[in-house]
Amino acid sequence: MNVRTQNTAVNKPKSRVLLVDAHPIVRQGLTQLVNQEPDLCVCGEAEEAPKAFQAICTLRPDLTIVGIALKRGDGIELIKNARTACPKLSFLVFSLHDEAIYAERALRAGALGYVMKEQASDVVLSAIRRVLTGEVYLSEAMKGKLLQKLARPHSQIVSSPIAHLTDRELQVFGLIGQGRNNRQVAAELNLSVRTVEAYREYIKTKLKLDNSVQLLRHAFHWAQCKAAA
Repeated sequence: MNVRTQNTAVNKPKSRVLLVDAHPIVRQGLTQLVNQEPDLCVCGEAEEAPKAFQAICTLRPDLTIVGIALKRGDGIELIKNARTACPKLSFLVFSLHDEAIYAERALRAGALGYVMKEQASDVVLSAIRRVLTGEVYLSEAMKGKLLQKLARPHSQIVSSPIAHLTDRELQVFGLIGQGRNNRQVAAELNLSVRTVEAYREYIKTKLKLDNSVQLLRHAFHWAQCKAAA
């Protein structure tokens, strides 16, 4: 974790932003984007979930920008844990992962916004400032999907069967796609091997997969698509 201090204006202190992402180049780009703004400054950064949690509790930033995939952890779980410890803190998810699957999960976890990494700089800055004022930021497309879901709660309209997975099932599915075996998944998520085996069965049922070979193939394909996004 690198902590950077910034001078603040006499009359109006800058909003302090903590960056949490597994990729140094993403953190570097965000740092340049944020620090060039007169009302914003980066107060620290982290790439691992445990260190990020420590930084959040110690620095108490005005906003934490969080990626989904972190080293030694997951952005959604980090937000849940941090919101439990520090309920008043604000979070914005900044990710390349499909918003149709992750945006609603992020909001349920306690984030106030979800912005894709492919968005232009002015859109990212707009999302940052909106969340800092306590408003929710989502793309127009995602707003439409959530409004449709609210208006038709029993319609079962989803963009992918994967959207049926719970947050924990999606974590397990993602790790399977990265080639982890049951023991490795259990160790990474602090679960028992038997619990991981149960999650695998739930996932196969929800995705209508007949066996473990199909599960592995499906998970690997999904992981490849995410990496290429």
